[in-house]
Amino acid sequence: MKNFGVSFFIGYRYWRAKKANAFASFLTLFAVSGIFLGVVALILVSSVMNGLEGQLKQRILGAIPQLTLVNDAGFSQWQQDIAVIEALPQVLGAVPTVTTQAMIQSVDNIGAAQVYGIFPEQEAALSAKIGSVYSDAFGTLEANQYHIVLGVELARKLNVNIGDKIRLLSGDGVVYSPIGPVPSQRKFVVAGLFETGSQVDAGVAYVHYQDARRLMRLESLSINEVRLYLTDPFLAPDLSQQAISLMAQQGIEVHSRDWRADFGQLFAAVKMEKSMMSLMLSLIVAVAAFNIVSALVMMVVDKTADVAVLKTQGLSTQAVMNIFIVQGLLNAVIGLSSGLLVGILLALNLNPILNQFGVSILGTGQSLPVALSLEQLSLIAVGTLIITLLATLYPAFTAARVQPASALRYE
Repeated sequence: MKNFGVSFFIGYRYWRAKKANAFASFLTLFAVSGIFLGVVALILVSSVMNGLEGQLKQRILGAIPQLTLVNDAGFSQWQQDIAVIEALPQVLGAVPTVTTQAMIQSVDNIGAAQVYGIFPEQEAALSAKIGSVYSDAFGTLEANQYHIVLGVELARKLNVNIGDKIRLLSGDGVVYSPIGPVPSQRKFVVAGLFETGSQVDAGVAYVHYQDARRLMRLESLSINEVRLYLTDPFLAPDLSQQAISLMAQQGIEVHSRDWRADFGQLFAAVKMEKSMMSLMLSLIVAVAAFNIVSALVMMVVDKTADVAVLKTQGLSTQAVMNIFIVQGLLNAVIGLSSGLLVGILLALNLNPILNQFGVSILGTGQSLPVALSLEQLSLIAVGTLIITLLATLYPAFTAARVQPASALRYE
């Protein structure tokens, strides 16, 4: 520990001293600036990507079932049956649901949609907990009225407005006749529209639970599926197995499906894009960090005689290495700390800054979602220091190999 204190003191003095070689000073400045810019870019890009992912989570996964438990035989008393599931800390609540893929036909066009049967009052209470977009139009869904609420993009495609009639054809209620299979169909009245600002608007519709069951030619009051609202939709895969096991302990056989069936590829693509962007920007930090190698090698050459004298005074090989490691890490700390400070400030004020310059990346009136992650900030900081430490090892090892007799022969 004592030797390290000496190494730190000498390394700090070398770092503060004016460089005899101007090119070495330039390389050091270039390396520190590169680390600074790389850290700032990493923080900005990762924060925006986090915000976009969070926005997709809220808009898409708040509008579709995150995790659904299905009992083909039907739940006898669904609330009591799944009480043990609702007690889990990851579960915000549960509601009966039913879903079917249907063709929707209007006077002008035809389109496909995933139709969800819901109990509006129960859905409204749970949707508020997760902050999802819940249209007041859902309140118009009443049993036996055959009202439907469409996404705005789907309504635009069908060229329908509130009050218009459309026809739903469901493949789940097929009956077989002498002329072949005939899908179940029924006319519905467009009672309202909803908008989430995502692709859900183009392929999702809501009807009352009992109306959906009748469309599918099923018993209207029977409960076969229960939709779970989760604290984090990304917990669905792990929670699914846990829920099945808990239900099996009660003698109830269920299977599950979650949001990955419909939107797993989208979020996998977002995750891959985040990883690739982080990797590319990390290379900026790596290049900048390894510029420290050049600066330290030149410092070793400049201080060869000094190192030889220190070794004759009894300084160990490890202590000599620590001198140059300290210099490299001090450069990294300067670039890293200033990069973290500026990056966080820019991320927190990104939209006001863009508005000040009249830049609108997502279009007029839309702001970039930004979400800082303490875990990612810690990873950036630790990763930068590790890369820099690795970059200093070669120059430090070179300095430690200096032989005092050879270095001082002509002094």
